[in-house]
Amino acid sequence: MSKTNISESEWLVMEVLWDSAPQTSQEVTQALRSKKNWADNTVRTLLTRLVKKGALTAKANPSGVRIFLPKVSREACILAEGESFMERLFGGAAKPLLVHFAKHSNLSAQDVEELKRLLDESVESDSAGLEQNNDKI
Repeated sequence: MSKTNISESEWLVMEVLWDSAPQTSQEVTQALRSKKNWADNTVRTLLTRLVKKGALTAKANPSGVRIFLPKVSREACILAEGESFMERLFGGAAKPLLVHFAKHSNLSAQDVEELKRLLDESVESDSAGLEQNNDKI
């Protein structure tokens, strides 16, 4: 599912199933009722699309009713969406993305410290990887 494009509506369905799976289409519809008043057919259409995209697996439960389970993790989808976003808006470059969010977000001092720590860890991790590659040469 590396390059699967999940729509906003499909994302809502995935969230329900990431939170609790397996579920039938009726159970998914019921779980979404507070956010969206979608008909059963609408939810079934979204579930079918997600199965075709490789994001969900569908199988029959012991009573013959189709149940749906995520085939990909929330983290994998977030990573793919983030990469797609960065590629579309920033040509795949992380620096302009980070600069944009740093300038246009209301970051607390704690947020800034956490980001600094994560960036430092990323640099250390890259350096360690380079050292290991140099050792092999």
